[in-house]
Amino acid sequence: MSIYQNKKSLVIYFSRADENYAVGYVKKGNTEYIAEYVHDLTNADLFKVEPLIPYSKEYDKCIEEAKMRIYNAPIKNKLSDISQYEVIYIMTPIYWGTYAPELETALKDLDFKDKIIRIVTTHEGSRLGSVVEDIQNLCKSAIIVKDSLAIRGKDCINARNKIEQWI
Repeated sequence: MSIYQNKKSLVIYFSRADENYAVGYVKKGNTEYIAEYVHDLTNADLFKVEPLIPYSKEYDKCIEEAKMRIYNAPIKNKLSDISQYEVIYIMTPIYWGTYAPELETALKDLDFKDKIIRIVTTHEGSRLGSVVEDIQNLCKSAIIVKDSLAIRGKDCINARNKIEQWI
């Protein structure tokens, strides 16, 4: 059993369905599979970060829209208090070497003092990119666990065992 498994936990994640790079059209985004596996294995609460204005279903159009949102990515709902949680799992696809812009909007005003953060990225070649460093810069008072995990998007649907070992 992991040292994190019995701690009050929250998964904060961004995931996008529809047309995905190297995967094609999907009903559920790659990162959402990983978030659900962590939820199942740890009983963590889930918070899905959703854009205020949904992205296009087409991948190329989505990329153009995401570029426009890099510095202003409004989201539907925001968390205001994470004080009840000890462990925060942050999960994101890689967008230009870092996290999805909406994830920054979700995280930037939260108090991460003494929170344990574990990071998972989904990608098609970028691995972790600069996500670990970027989250450390955004969540300055958090404790970032150094065992961050990168999973290829096309492998996410079948990654439950990998997540179980990581937990």
